[in-house]
Amino acid sequence: MKDDTVPNKPELLDELRTALRMKHYSYRTEQSYVYWARHYILFHDKEHPNAMGAPKVRSFCSHLAEKQHVSASSQNQAFNALVFLYRHVVGEALGVVEAVRAKRPRRLPVVLSRSELERVLSFLSGTQAIMATLLYGSGLRLMECRHSA
Repeated sequence: MKDDTVPNKPELLDELRTALRMKHYSYRTEQSYVYWARHYILFHDKEHPNAMGAPKVRSFCSHLAEKQHVSASSQNQAFNALVFLYRHVVGEALGVVEAVRAKRPRRLPVVLSRSELERVLSFLSGTQAIMATLLYGSGLRLMECRHSA
């Protein structure tokens, strides 16, 4: 007996993961983009992104800023996740999305004095000391340093 069943099409979030991996995005980026795509779909009562577009993205991003009070970087990450979703998975461009923007706090960077840095490093030894020195001296991110070890 011949099996005429068509294999199931991958779920949207699985397609998103595959697209991110094909473009060599980091695993952390994959996790956050999938999180924001899921959050977006749930926000719009599980409506498929094919049936939505820029107005729905605008309302979601505005909601993040106005109601959930997310940081500007979180809102940008959510927006970038949705742009990627629409461009590489859904297959359509979003166009202009003018959402309410989250406010960026005015922060000055905290820089340790030489003596403070030496004091912190004096508590570390071995691999931890090497990693901390590399992180501080080269500007590597934690995961970049960890994966290169």
